[in-house]
Amino acid sequence: MKQISTGSPFEATMGYSRAIVKGGWCFVSGVTGYDYATMQMPDGIADQARNCFATIRAVLSEAGFEMADIVRVQYTVVSAELVDALVPALGEALEHIRPAATMVIAGLIRPEMKVEIEVTAFKG
Repeated sequence: MKQISTGSPFEATMGYSRAIVKGGWCFVSGVTGYDYATMQMPDGIADQARNCFATIRAVLSEAGFEMADIVRVQYTVVSAELVDALVPALGEALEHIRPAATMVIAGLIRPEMKVEIEVTAFKG
């Protein structure tokens, strides 16, 4: 088993890994829209999602996976009213991959967070 970290302060304080690789699987924990280099969060949900996917792409690469290996995605969105603004960013990242997907409307741990994206990738 391989643990991967982005260096996010949340990983250390909350006791989790950004991703775990086990066999042909890569489980990427929920990613929010921070730019982890600057700890800045964009206001718009689409830009937050783009940051999420940039982090996911980097984590998958470090783990030896690609975006095309994503087989499942879960989106947590803080309000159904934000979904229409989010959809273009989802299509940009995944329209050719088309993994199984679930979208949940629920609160997140910080008020600036509007979306969290979790993926599972498989190579085999």
